[in-house]
Amino acid sequence: MAINRDLVGKKSDPLPFSYTWRDTVVYALGVGGKVDELDFLYEGRGPKVLPTFAVVPSFASLISIAGDLGANPMMILHGEQKIVLHRAIPPQAKLSTVSEVKGIYDKGKGAVVVVEASTVDEKGAPVFDNVFSIFVRGEGGFGGDRGPEAVKADPPAGRAPDFEVVEATTREQALLYRLSGDINPLHADPAMAKFGGFDRPILHGLCTYGHAGRAVLKGACGGDVGKLRSFGARFAGVVFPGDTLTTRGWNLGDGSWVITVTQQDGKQVLSNAIAEIG
Repeated sequence: MAINRDLVGKKSDPLPFSYTWRDTVVYALGVGGKVDELDFLYEGRGPKVLPTFAVVPSFASLISIAGDLGANPMMILHGEQKIVLHRAIPPQAKLSTVSEVKGIYDKGKGAVVVVEASTVDEKGAPVFDNVFSIFVRGEGGFGGDRGPEAVKADPPAGRAPDFEVVEATTREQALLYRLSGDINPLHADPAMAKFGGFDRPILHGLCTYGHAGRAVLKGACGGDVGKLRSFGARFAGVVFPGDTLTTRGWNLGDGSWVITVTQQDGKQVLSNAIAEIG
């Protein structure tokens, strides 16, 4: 059955999301938080909230849109992710998210669905925005617009990175990360992983994204959560729990940083990544 292209331009009803410091700490641990990052792991120090926690309150909107598309869930891949921060995320809040399908594009072998989700607090003040890109395998070829060209974000040729963070994920990483809301059995159940074409459960793309966000916070922001304005990336490869991730960043001098994330074998798993630091 063809996906529902009539969704373009339609906004969702507001989706509420309440959380406490416990949820922000579980998220921080889920994306690899360590004891030397105690400000993000201990309520006695706030706690501070990792900027990439922005994906958690808006995740339900992504699931809702994916369901409304009418596509086979096993054919849906998370293609790209971007967060835009309007201020530091509080350690507890009651938020509301409205999402809108901005476009459904024909990529031949599949369709790309671009969703923007805006999240506000109880007073209606913006907290953060998310832009999701979903790739639906087998749903292309309908004669539609191919959409805008991807923004290239290649490291400057011949330049060493301005920071590099090497960190091993744990074999339990996906089991911990799923406690933040993405309970897809592909990341936990070996049988479901094999059904999806993998030898064993894979790590959530957004978990890899969160690891990269922590590295950006350390390497480009000096640990200051208020400095990260936005962070966008394309999911370029599969990561398994236990893999080692290397995040590198190049300062372009205008507030923009090119970011790459590779596995232990050098394969790139996050590409076309740009962080805006202010």
